[in-house]
Amino acid sequence: MAFMDQINADIKAAMLAKEKEKLAALRDIKSKLLLEATSGGSGEVTEEAAAKIVMKLHKQRMDTHALYMEQGRADLAEEEMFQAKVIEAYMPEMMSEEEIKAEAAAAIAATGATGPQDMGKVMGMLTGKLAGKADGKAIAATVKALLNN
Repeated sequence: MAFMDQINADIKAAMLAKEKEKLAALRDIKSKLLLEATSGGSGEVTEEAAAKIVMKLHKQRMDTHALYMEQGRADLAEEEMFQAKVIEAYMPEMMSEEEIKAEAAAAIAATGATGPQDMGKVMGMLTGKLAGKADGKAIAATVKALLNN
Protein backbone atom coordinates (compact mmCIF):
# COMPACT_ATOMS: atom_id res chain seq x y z
CA MET A 1 0.00 0.00 0.00
CA ALA A 2 2.41 2.63 -1.23
CA PHE A 3 -0.10 5.51 -1.13
CA MET A 4 -0.95 4.95 2.53
CA ASP A 5 2.76 4.61 3.39
CA GLN A 6 3.42 7.95 1.67
CA ILE A 7 0.63 9.63 3.66
CA ASN A 8 1.96 8.17 6.92
CA ALA A 9 5.50 9.34 6.16
CA ASP A 10 4.25 12.83 5.31
CA ILE A 11 2.18 12.96 8.52
CA LYS A 12 5.28 12.08 10.51
CA ALA A 13 7.31 14.77 8.70
CA ALA A 14 4.58 17.37 9.30
CA MET A 15 4.46 16.45 12.99
CA LEU A 16 8.21 16.83 13.34
CA ALA A 17 8.13 20.16 11.49
CA LYS A 18 5.14 21.31 13.58
CA GLU A 19 3.08 22.20 10.49
CA LYS A 20 -0.42 22.14 12.02
CA GLU A 21 -2.36 23.14 8.89
CA LYS A 22 -0.61 20.60 6.67
CA LEU A 23 -1.05 17.94 9.34
CA ALA A 24 -4.81 18.57 9.48
CA ALA A 25 -5.16 18.01 5.72
CA LEU A 26 -3.01 14.87 5.78
CA ARG A 27 -4.92 13.42 8.72
CA ASP A 28 -8.17 14.05 6.85
CA ILE A 29 -6.86 12.08 3.87
CA LYS A 30 -5.72 9.25 6.14
CA SER A 31 -9.04 9.23 7.97
CA LYS A 32 -11.03 8.88 4.75
CA LEU A 33 -8.68 6.16 3.46
CA LEU A 34 -8.99 4.17 6.68
CA LEU A 35 -12.76 4.55 6.59
CA GLU A 36 -12.80 3.22 3.04
CA ALA A 37 -10.51 0.32 3.97
CA THR A 38 -12.69 -0.78 6.86
CA SER A 39 -16.00 -0.36 5.01
CA GLY A 40 -15.00 -2.77 2.25
CA GLY A 41 -13.99 -5.53 4.64
CA SER A 42 -10.74 -6.27 2.81
CA GLY A 43 -8.65 -3.78 4.78
CA GLU A 44 -7.08 -2.53 1.55
CA VAL A 45 -7.76 0.56 -0.55
CA THR A 46 -7.10 0.35 -4.27
CA GLU A 47 -5.20 3.11 -6.05
CA GLU A 48 -8.36 4.07 -7.96
CA ALA A 49 -10.38 4.37 -4.75
CA ALA A 50 -7.63 6.41 -3.12
CA ALA A 51 -7.51 8.74 -6.13
CA LYS A 52 -11.30 9.24 -5.98
CA ILE A 53 -11.13 10.00 -2.26
CA VAL A 54 -8.35 12.55 -2.72
CA MET A 55 -10.19 14.20 -5.62
CA LYS A 56 -13.37 14.40 -3.56
CA LEU A 57 -11.53 15.97 -0.62
CA HIS A 58 -9.91 18.52 -2.94
CA LYS A 59 -13.27 19.41 -4.49
CA GLN A 60 -14.81 19.83 -1.02
CA ARG A 61 -12.01 22.22 -0.02
CA MET A 62 -12.40 24.25 -3.21
CA ASP A 63 -16.19 24.47 -2.80
CA THR A 64 -15.80 25.57 0.81
CA HIS A 65 -13.17 28.12 -0.23
CA ALA A 66 -15.58 29.61 -2.78
CA LEU A 67 -18.37 29.70 -0.18
CA TYR A 68 -16.17 31.49 2.35
CA MET A 69 -15.09 34.02 -0.29
CA GLU A 70 -18.75 34.74 -1.12
CA GLN A 71 -19.44 35.36 2.54
CA GLY A 72 -16.43 37.63 2.98
CA ARG A 73 -14.57 35.28 5.32
CA ALA A 74 -11.07 35.59 3.84
CA ASP A 75 -9.46 34.15 6.97
CA LEU A 76 -11.33 30.84 6.67
CA ALA A 77 -11.04 30.81 2.89
CA GLU A 78 -7.26 31.08 3.14
CA GLU A 79 -7.10 28.04 5.42
CA GLU A 80 -9.27 26.00 3.04
CA MET A 81 -7.11 26.99 0.07
CA PHE A 82 -3.95 25.95 1.93
CA GLN A 83 -5.44 22.54 2.71
CA ALA A 84 -6.59 22.18 -0.91
CA LYS A 85 -3.01 22.82 -2.08
CA VAL A 86 -1.71 20.14 0.31
CA ILE A 87 -4.32 17.64 -0.93
CA GLU A 88 -3.58 18.59 -4.56
CA ALA A 89 -0.08 17.14 -4.20
CA TYR A 90 -1.64 13.66 -3.79
CA MET A 91 -4.07 13.91 -6.70
CA PRO A 92 -3.43 11.87 -9.83
CA GLU A 93 -2.31 13.82 -12.87
CA MET A 94 -5.32 15.14 -14.73
CA MET A 95 -5.83 14.80 -18.48
CA SER A 96 -5.42 17.86 -20.67
CA GLU A 97 -8.33 19.36 -22.59
CA GLU A 98 -6.96 17.98 -25.86
CA GLU A 99 -6.73 14.46 -24.42
CA ILE A 100 -10.32 14.68 -23.16
CA LYS A 101 -11.44 15.91 -26.58
CA ALA A 102 -9.70 12.98 -28.31
CA GLU A 103 -11.27 10.44 -25.91
CA ALA A 104 -14.70 12.07 -26.33
CA ALA A 105 -14.41 11.99 -30.13
CA ALA A 106 -13.47 8.30 -29.99
CA ALA A 107 -16.41 7.54 -27.69
CA ILE A 108 -18.81 9.43 -29.97
CA ALA A 109 -17.56 7.42 -32.95
CA ALA A 110 -17.80 4.14 -31.01
CA THR A 111 -21.38 4.74 -29.84
CA GLY A 112 -22.55 6.23 -33.12
CA ALA A 113 -23.86 9.34 -31.37
CA THR A 114 -25.33 11.93 -33.71
CA GLY A 115 -26.59 14.73 -31.49
CA PRO A 116 -27.25 16.01 -27.98
CA GLN A 117 -29.91 13.34 -27.40
CA ASP A 118 -27.10 10.72 -27.36
CA MET A 119 -25.08 12.47 -24.65
CA GLY A 120 -26.07 9.89 -22.01
CA LYS A 121 -24.61 7.01 -24.03
CA VAL A 122 -21.32 8.82 -24.56
CA MET A 123 -21.05 10.03 -20.95
CA GLY A 124 -21.75 6.53 -19.65
CA MET A 125 -18.84 5.20 -21.64
CA LEU A 126 -16.46 8.04 -20.76
CA THR A 127 -17.12 8.46 -17.03
CA GLY A 128 -16.00 4.92 -16.28
CA LYS A 129 -13.00 5.14 -18.58
CA LEU A 130 -11.78 8.56 -17.41
CA ALA A 131 -12.63 8.24 -13.70
CA GLY A 132 -9.87 9.82 -11.66
CA LYS A 133 -8.17 11.24 -14.74
CA ALA A 134 -10.54 14.07 -15.63
CA ASP A 135 -13.20 16.18 -13.98
CA GLY A 136 -16.76 15.14 -14.81
CA LYS A 137 -17.80 18.71 -15.62
CA ALA A 138 -14.95 19.05 -18.12
CA ILE A 139 -15.89 15.76 -19.77
CA ALA A 140 -19.56 16.77 -20.01
CA ALA A 141 -18.72 20.19 -21.47
CA THR A 142 -16.44 18.64 -24.10
CA VAL A 143 -18.99 15.99 -25.09
CA LYS A 144 -21.75 18.59 -25.28
CA ALA A 145 -19.64 20.84 -27.49
CA LEU A 146 -18.70 17.97 -29.83
CA LEU A 147 -22.29 16.71 -30.12
CA ASN A 148 -23.67 20.19 -30.84
CA ASN A 149 -21.32 20.67 -33.79
